[in-house]
Amino acid sequence: MRNFDDDPALAELLAPERQQDLLRLLQGVTGHRFALSDQPQADAETVEFNLDGVAWLSCAADPQLQAPTARLIEFILTYVGKYRLAANLHHDIAEASFAELQRQHAALQDSEARYRQLSEQLQAQVAAQVKVIEQTQQELYESARLRAIGQLAAGVAHEINNPIGFISSNLRVAEDYVKEIKQGIAGDSAFNALIEDFQALLKESASGTQRIASIVSDLKTFSNIDQADFISCDLNDLLHTSCHLLQAEFSHMLDIELQLGNIGSISGYPAKLSQVFFNVLDNAAKAVEGKGRIRVISRQGAAGHPEVVIEDNGCGISTASLERIFDPFFTTRPVGSGTGLGLTVARETMMAHQGEISIRSREGIGTRVTLKFG
Repeated sequence: MRNFDDDPALAELLAPERQQDLLRLLQGVTGHRFALSDQPQADAETVEFNLDGVAWLSCAADPQLQAPTARLIEFILTYVGKYRLAANLHHDIAEASFAELQRQHAALQDSEARYRQLSEQLQAQVAAQVKVIEQTQQELYESARLRAIGQLAAGVAHEINNPIGFISSNLRVAEDYVKEIKQGIAGDSAFNALIEDFQALLKESASGTQRIASIVSDLKTFSNIDQADFISCDLNDLLHTSCHLLQAEFSHMLDIELQLGNIGSISGYPAKLSQVFFNVLDNAAKAVEGKGRIRVISRQGAAGHPEVVIEDNGCGISTASLERIFDPFFTTRPVGSGTGLGLTVARETMMAHQGEISIRSREGIGTRVTLKFG
């Protein structure tokens, strides 16, 4: 819309069709024809708008009507100008309001984008905190479970050690007595045979007590749950302990092949490392189901660091399960048969010892677990 700060032309004040309407109305009122031009005409009356001539009015039939008629047209143009001025003002206000609304809309979009970004950041932080809480819960759960096992093992070891001690001592004394009795009744073949059987029973009993003492020693290793500082750990000894306990749990029905090399000692938590070995061995034992073989290898790795490999020719792990094998609470065993934390805790323990755990498996062929220490 034109801004009338500039001098308007007649056509901008009155459209040509409106000019013709006005002339017809004037003719109807006066009975004479009028002519209106936007160019100066001789003997025509000037029609002014804002003190500027915008048109020239002529009436050939009665020139005396030109002056009052021109004033009438000026009066009409004055109100046309006021209407246009008001329209322009409304237009300017509407445009200003629209521009302000656009500015506010842009500001709201920016604010929304900032809040969305902040929301995403908060959501990411919450997710990270939840993950930390879940991991802490897992560690607390496993720590509490291990502590309970350790306390139980320590109590059992203490209670068993005392009777085993005097039983072993009594068996040794009994063997000495039997030897003396045998010497005192030399010559009685029937009684000698009975004495020899009794000696065999004593030796078998002594062997059993030694086996019990070995199991108690293994339990003591597992009972050292609250060890606060790293101590020197012989990995081969810990592997022996874990294998002994596993064999005891499976009634000595497992075929375990040990290929232990000279790998020395490392600094660490013996109870936690033993738990790692036991968890991996327990998985292997359940995979072979008493029908396959478990091979335990200790050796120096390529970088000169100790390395333990535990492999079996059992059922193996599917590709889908292998991708989630370290996820907390994930287990392929039936409900109630496992917590799904064994390998998760094993990975965390290996990381605490600057090591790593990796698993390769093929379904129906077997599984290999490699534990590398830094």
